[in-house]
Formats: sequence, C-alpha cells, structure tokens
Amino acid sequence: MKNDSWKIRDIEIPNRVVVAPMAGISNAAFRVVCKEFGAGLVVCEMISDHGIIYRNKKTLEMLTVDPREHPMSIQIFGGSEETLVEAAHYVDTHTAADIININMGCPVPKVTKTDAGARWLLDPNKIYQMVHAVVRNVKKPVTVKMRTGWDQKHIFAVENALAAQEAGASAVAMHGRTRKQMYMGEADWETLKDVADALTIPFVGNGDVTTPEKAKAMLEDVGADAVMVGRAALGNPWIIKDMVHYLDTGEKLRPQTVEEKVATAKNQLNGLIELKGEKVAVPEFRRQAAYYLKGIPRSARTRAKINDVWTKQEVFDLLDDFVEKYEARQKQINQ
Repeated sequence: MKNDSWKIRDIEIPNRVVVAPMAGISNAAFRVVCKEFGAGLVVCEMISDHGIIYRNKKTLEMLTVDPREHPMSIQIFGGSEETLVEAAHYVDTHTAADIININMGCPVPKVTKTDAGARWLLDPNKIYQMVHAVVRNVKKPVTVKMRTGWDQKHIFAVENALAAQEAGASAVAMHGRTRKQMYMGEADWETLKDVADALTIPFVGNGDVTTPEKAKAMLEDVGADAVMVGRAALGNPWIIKDMVHYLDTGEKLRPQTVEEKVATAKNQLNGLIELKGEKVAVPEFRRQAAYYLKGIPRSARTRAKINDVWTKQEVFDLLDDFVEKYEARQKQINQ
C-alpha cells in the first residue's frame, strides 16, 4: 500500500501515519510537534463529556486547536447518550476540529466505572446506539477508537467495529489489546486483520507500531488503511518522520542526534508555555523531558534536576549543559 492521501469522509489526510490520543500528553503543543514531523492526522487527548457540558475552564482549554495541526480530531468520552450527544454538538459547533472521535477503548477504572471508554466493548448494541445518536446530531465526520475486547473471553472486535460502521462512523481505529491487557503483552494483529477485512470504511490499526517496518506491516499484512502510533512517539516524534519516509521510499532515516532531540524538546516546551503559561507548562513538561532523554547514557541526573526546576530558562540551561557534556564525551571516545 502506498503512503498516499486518504479520506475520512470528506476530510483528506495527507499520509497514512496517525498519532494516537494519549491522556496527559496529546495537547496542542505536542500535536503541533507531531505535525511538524509529518503526521498525517493527530488526535487530542480524550475529553470528558461532562467537562464540556458544565463548561469547565480546564476542559474548554483542552479544546484549543492550533491552525498548524489540521487535519485533527477531538476525542470525547462519556457514558450516556444524552451527555455524549450534547458534548459532541458543542465540539461540532464551537471548535475548529475537523473530526469528532468517540473513545470506547480507555481501560482505566475511573472511566469504565462510569459506563464509558472500554465498557462499551461488552455491548455492540450500545456502540450502535451511541454512535448513531452522535452522527445524527453533528455535521463533522464521526470516528471511533476501540480495543479488541474487554478480556480474552469477551472479544467482539468485528461485531463492535461493524456496529460502529452501521451506525454511521466514518472510520474505526482499533488498539490490538483487550481492556484487561491495558498496555501489557503483545497486540493481537490477527484480530485487527479480521476487522480490517470486515469493514468498508477506513480502518486504522494501533498497537506495537514501533518501527517503520512495523508500520508497513500494519498496512500490508493487516490490511489497515492507516497506522496509529502512540507510545513510540513519546520523546521521539522523529519516529513519525521516519515512518512517513519509509512508507514513501522504502528507506530509513538516520537516528536523530542528541542535539536534535533536545532541540525538539525545547520546541515542545515553548509550545506548551504558549498554550498554558510557564507556571503550568514547566511542571507538566517534566514527564516529556524524561521521554526525550530516556536511553541516552548518563541522562538520569539531568532528568532528576529538571524535576526540581520551575522556569523555562532553568530547563533550557540543564538541557544545553547535558548536550555540551554529552558531545564532549563523544569527542573523547572518537579520538
């Protein structure tokens, strides 16, 4: 399959690489960075229907769409038809999102106990009911993101995906793990293939897409129309660029240098400060800094120091100092 453009209803996606919604991570600053590295489509972190309905200030701020990130999708979750439809209508009429995505895959108990997220995976009829209600009440394309099932005894992947399709969903994304697996074990690509074969709307495969080769395999072997990259892009949006390039040319890019990694991290922090202000952005960025430095020799001390600072300049100084010392060590090794 070529890495060419494709469509979710009337929304054109320029390539086959989609970045997954990740709670606490997929804000506009992160999404813009992913777009700069070539992502065809980005999806915001999941947003509560109640937060939207009650006009919670923090929730409404999560609905911010940067002009640089189109096409993009806003993901919502909820347990009742009435509240989900109301939230979807707000997203449809008050945001610049191109697509509305419904979460039916979140495995965490605080979501599933409200009859939302992955709880729907036990009932294809509820999936049909909820998706159909949302589709009827909005103009933007509606997509869903789900998992293969609740646990190994309750895998209704094909039935659930077909229910979403019949209800009017314009695309389905599926993570190849059950709710019980959370993020452990291997993703079940065989079940993903069954779903890809059954659907006539675009299907986005998710789970263990960690290399350009696996992205290609998801398209060619599973039969997905696009690949969804999640944790592999944390602190490493370069992987998106690598995947897009590999799908286009069959060639892999060189690894990103430490200096380039740090430059990307600083760019993301700048975007986060622009979005949320320095006081909120710097503490929130600490987790991202750890992802960017993960795996680089002797980075633990710098990661620990970043956890104790509160200003952009302090973060930048620590990162610059780390790069300087890293490059000095590399020069000594190469002599």
